[in-house]
Amino acid sequence: MKLEVYPDRDILMLDLADVIASELRSALDHEDTVTLAVPGGTTPGPIFDALSAVHMDWGRVNVVLTDERWVPETSERSNTRLIRERLLTGQAAPARYIPLYADTPEPEASMDALSEQVRQVLPINVLLLGMGADMHTASLFPGADRLEEALANDAPALMPMRAPGAPEPRITLTAPVLKGALSTHVLITGADKRNAVEKAHSLHDPLKAPISVILGEATVHWAE
Repeated sequence: MKLEVYPDRDILMLDLADVIASELRSALDHEDTVTLAVPGGTTPGPIFDALSAVHMDWGRVNVVLTDERWVPETSERSNTRLIRERLLTGQAAPARYIPLYADTPEPEASMDALSEQVRQVLPINVLLLGMGADMHTASLFPGADRLEEALANDAPALMPMRAPGAPEPRITLTAPVLKGALSTHVLITGADKRNAVEKAHSLHDPLKAPISVILGEATVHWAE
């Protein structure tokens, strides 16, 4: 595991945004289109703000969430809503967004169509992940109903996931998709999450610490 430590969160966010932008530009020099995968939640918001101001050929960039709650975009719990407000705006407005939600009561009814859209933009060129204090990443939660399936090498690109304490179903990229990313960054802040990522690295048990499936390939970016 490669760990980058920053003096404060502001510097972390700006420096990581610059790294991601540089990697996307480099990939665009060699590919017709590239794929950026990002987490939801409020922590990466400043990175999205910085990226949305970057000049590049965003029309050739596919943007996909690492996971989504099965709620419409109008919901305050929608990760898509956050992405549209803070990333897919300004210079980044022309980027192509790949949705992980469709208007069906249960996610299973839409999995085939959504998975096909994701498969068409793989592999991920630049992957940004978050991590919870429980060592989950994306919606790969310890104790989730289909975690073992989602960790398997032959898992489909996208799977629905239900976990204790989650009020609605989740949709998540699976382990082989995350492991197949060409560049992987994990964003964490605070002492609790640093302790958690170090514990995950030492455990190396994806069922207990799902984040461990990518730590061998990832750079972890941390500030207090």
